[in-house]
Amino acid sequence: MTIASGYLPILIMIVLGVILAGAFSCIGLFLGPKLRGEAKMTPFESGFLRDGMEGQRYDVKFYMTALVFLIFDVEVVFLYPWAVQVRELGWFGFVAASVFLGILVLGLAYDWKKGALEWE
Repeated sequence: MTIASGYLPILIMIVLGVILAGAFSCIGLFLGPKLRGEAKMTPFESGFLRDGMEGQRYDVKFYMTALVFLIFDVEVVFLYPWAVQVRELGWFGFVAASVFLGILVLGLAYDWKKGALEWE
């Protein structure tokens, strides 16, 4: 068995995925609804209509919510490999993860105190 024959199923899956994605996109373009109107063509961003809002600022709550989400998203990314290897890492890995989680809990407490989790 050669190396190339070992990668053949992967190559087939990639080609099949590209073909299916292209086919479904074309089917959607040709058979999908084509409703065009003034309401659909108006710019809409972050829950606001953009008419006359060029000079206005967003509320800081949007940014605080995004930062809190980012913190906990990164937490999950770093904790997953630790959870997979927790037995091999031993006490050192447990202490390192505890310090990491402690810093994140301090950040959460700070956000909570500042009102970043309150939505009005």
